[in-house]
Amino acid sequence: MKTKNIKSIFAFTGIALTLVLTQGSVFAQQQNDPKFNKMMKDGFRAEGIAGLDRIQQDETQKFCSDPVFASSEKAQGMREKIQKINMDDIKQPSDGKYIGDWKKGEAIAQSGRGATWTDKADTPIGGGCYNCHQIDKKEISYGTIGPSLWNYGKLRGNSQELVVYTWNRINNSKAYNACSNMPRFAHFKLLNEQQIQDLMALLLDPTSPVNQ
Repeated sequence: MKTKNIKSIFAFTGIALTLVLTQGSVFAQQQNDPKFNKMMKDGFRAEGIAGLDRIQQDETQKFCSDPVFASSEKAQGMREKIQKINMDDIKQPSDGKYIGDWKKGEAIAQSGRGATWTDKADTPIGGGCYNCHQIDKKEISYGTIGPSLWNYGKLRGNSQELVVYTWNRINNSKAYNACSNMPRFAHFKLLNEQQIQDLMALLLDPTSPVNQ
């Protein structure tokens, strides 16, 4: 290989490494930038049930705002810390019951309503699960960001470990993947305990169409 080509490779590698190392501080710099802060303050307003608290990022959101750094080897320790924070945030069902009504669970999975500024505070919030997952094969419209959940319980069984894992995933997927695309349904009070129990039934109840 020619010396000129070797130098080019080293130069490119150096630039790429510099970008990875510096991007982790970009968001912090923006947070401390008066112009950035003013833009955020002036660009949003509270409306109905949508308050300005929604633009205040917690530690998980700040970390994941820089996907290049968050997925880098250097960030491994921080990823583990973020996952532990979210795991510790999960509460198991207060009544000890993990499985609810799969028919109600299907309705929740289908619905994407709720939590917008036009909704009332008592509007039931849906899970919008079909936006990312195939669940019941009778539904022809679904997203593919997440894995197919068809035959979820039939293929995986119903061991206590699997039940708890599924409960945790629905509650707060970032406990297993710091920057998961899946919403933190319980953390942000998007779904209540009963709704999560009903989604659990959709996935795990042997009588659910998902497991036929």
